[in-house]
Amino acid sequence: MEKDGSTVIYPTLLEEAIKWAHKNSLWPMPFATSCCGIEVMSTLSSTYDLSRFGAEVVRFSPRQADLLIVAGTITTKMAPVLRSIYEQILEPKWVISMGACACSGGGIFDTYSVLMGIDQVIPVDVYVPGCPPIPEGLIHSILHLQQVIEKSAERRPAMRPNHEDAMNAMSYRKSAQET
Repeated sequence: MEKDGSTVIYPTLLEEAIKWAHKNSLWPMPFATSCCGIEVMSTLSSTYDLSRFGAEVVRFSPRQADLLIVAGTITTKMAPVLRSIYEQILEPKWVISMGACACSGGGIFDTYSVLMGIDQVIPVDVYVPGCPPIPEGLIHSILHLQQVIEKSAERRPAMRPNHEDAMNAMSYRKSAQET
């Protein structure tokens, strides 16, 4: 408040408050089609407690969510449904691709009916490699996504994990110590 009693609104403070709110109130919608869905459920349990990171309000309606977690195998017949769900989520929206099948089609499902990565249908913000990925991997990806939201950098699709990242998918503690 100014000395004369008038109020001043600082736009930068408002932008920071909006970023803080987006960062700490992610509402995920799980799109779990196979075994990776169990890992999503495990991450939401009391053992890992995703709620301490501000992402516990799981929504099963795309119009109430802002984070789409795709976990599991996506077939070519499911691709239009996934695209439709992604389009129903309001902006700003983010996507986490979880597991080898969602990231790259999986090694054992190299067939005509399986989509070789959901990035062929929707943009992906964070990849979580592994088969199945561990709950710490999903927590790490949400923390990374929160850093991206906080920095509000230009939104670019994520790069698919290389072979070394996929082989080291079980060692998120190492990468957490480096940051």
